[in-house]
Amino acid sequence: MPASATELTIDKAALLARYVAERDKRLRTDGTAQYQRTEGVFERYKLDVQADRIEREPVFDHVTFAFVGGGFAGLVTGARLAEIGVTDVRIVEKGSDFGGTWYWNRYPGAQCDTASMVYMPLLEETGHRPSEKYAHGPEILAQCERIGRQYRLYEKALFQTEVTGAEWDKTASRWIISTNRGDRFTATYLGLGTGPLHVPKLPGIPGIETFGGHSFHTSRWDYAYTGGDAEGAPLDRLADKRVAIIGTGATAVQIVPHLAAAAGKLFVVQRTPSSVDVRENRPIDPDWFATVATPGWQRRWLENFTDNQAGGNARDDLVQDGWTDISRRIRSRLMGLPREQMTQAAMIAAYEDCDFEKMEEIRARVDTTITDTTTAQALKAWYRQLCKRPCFHDAYLPAFNQPSTELVDTDGKGVDRITPTGFAVAGREYAVDCIIFASGFEVGSDYEKRAGFDPVGRDGLTLSSAWRDGMRSLHGIHVHGFPNAFFVQPAQGANLISNIPHNLVEAGRTIATVVGHALAVGKPVVEVAENAQQAWVEQLLDGPPRLLGAPDCTPGYYNNEGQEPTAAMRSAVGYPAGPSAYFRYLDDWRMSGAFTGLTFT
Repeated sequence: MPASATELTIDKAALLARYVAERDKRLRTDGTAQYQRTEGVFERYKLDVQADRIEREPVFDHVTFAFVGGGFAGLVTGARLAEIGVTDVRIVEKGSDFGGTWYWNRYPGAQCDTASMVYMPLLEETGHRPSEKYAHGPEILAQCERIGRQYRLYEKALFQTEVTGAEWDKTASRWIISTNRGDRFTATYLGLGTGPLHVPKLPGIPGIETFGGHSFHTSRWDYAYTGGDAEGAPLDRLADKRVAIIGTGATAVQIVPHLAAAAGKLFVVQRTPSSVDVRENRPIDPDWFATVATPGWQRRWLENFTDNQAGGNARDDLVQDGWTDISRRIRSRLMGLPREQMTQAAMIAAYEDCDFEKMEEIRARVDTTITDTTTAQALKAWYRQLCKRPCFHDAYLPAFNQPSTELVDTDGKGVDRITPTGFAVAGREYAVDCIIFASGFEVGSDYEKRAGFDPVGRDGLTLSSAWRDGMRSLHGIHVHGFPNAFFVQPAQGANLISNIPHNLVEAGRTIATVVGHALAVGKPVVEVAENAQQAWVEQLLDGPPRLLGAPDCTPGYYNNEGQEPTAAMRSAVGYPAGPSAYFRYLDDWRMSGAFTGLTFT
């Protein structure tokens, strides 16, 4: 077991100096431009490998509510609308089924990193008991399909379809929506939930287009090549293969144990190690669950997790995971301070001390797990816990003890080049049969670039113009100049990154409440007043700085690859008092019935 915090002696000055040194060696002048889109010769990396093309006639009709995106955002919004009697909801989804992230990401070992009880939406409504504390991908995908069936969202859904345009028709007070399948239909209301992590990106490695072996992106896993399946069957076609996986983020952490068990030779190519904490996954006992799942149970768990992890005042911790661990430590440290020392500086110092201790424990875990000392040193994460997405896994580190697994640590420099037969790092060439890109998704690019279209609101105002200097909204949901349009995402709301579904669930509830009110009073056009939007944005920007991805962090998507934050990043903030306070505020705002800041006509 790793050493406990009390057994660790931390030289803070030396540790901070190491953090800065590791950051500096990884800084690049090209920032996010170091990655390339899956276009041209790389178009194949984003094709749907799950289903054949479905032929259908174009649609020319009208629905009350159209939603772009069939992941959690669309599903929870559609469900809440169905609950208030709005049943003609159309979800437009580029995949062949609901699921979003969980439709595309079917790589071996895919699993939620936040506990199932708070991660999987609408568990209480659908009556589903998660099978384990951290559910695997197939179970999460099945929950998405269950929601779609229960709320009859399949009936009007358009799959394998991408929206190419959405324009507000002020004469008819409705949205005109066009797609790449020739559809042109209208909707009174439009929801947008395309998500921040759905456009795969590739590393801009010289020679990447020359590789003559097999390759694919993790979000389009090729089981025809590897063998096995998303349900966990062994990757039995890799026994005689030399395989490289480039990238060691959260996705790779889940995949590597499966590749290590199957491949004849596995090269794990690392630029920056992830912090990998204990997961301790286990089945959920049905008898225990029966005592927990009393009316309102999931909302209580959501609130408890957020209170524990993001600055609330919970007395107990229902989830008890790595996300809430550091918060428990901080509260304990603060409770031990004399009253006269309860200052902002003391609280910041307590937070930093707890972070140092936690990261030292994570690094100590590497030493106690990895047998080769050189590999162990290379797998240690030298940065603060929230500089990168924290990972939790119990099989990742042991995978490096297998003789067939080799860590190729690039010491922050990345791969030199890809060749027709493999790749090169630090002057050494590695011949491989297959390269798997665990390089993630576009983050921080312009909304219209990721979504594939630029919504047009009142008087020809495009969203790209409205957000030229950064996102502007009320509650992260309503945008001035875009009547009857609703955005479902975390920014400018709770901005709770540790559990994205909580943000989406509350947004869906808000949208249904607003739409229900508009229809009930016979004033169907809803818009946020410009002064209300301005006041909300100013309140957010006057709040404390983001804890995620600080400038002194090792480069990554949390901090714009170490470059100055873009306007979009500067505006992607949350409620100053924290996520728990935001959710309480939003609930009061809904329940009041006044809908302050909105106009109904």
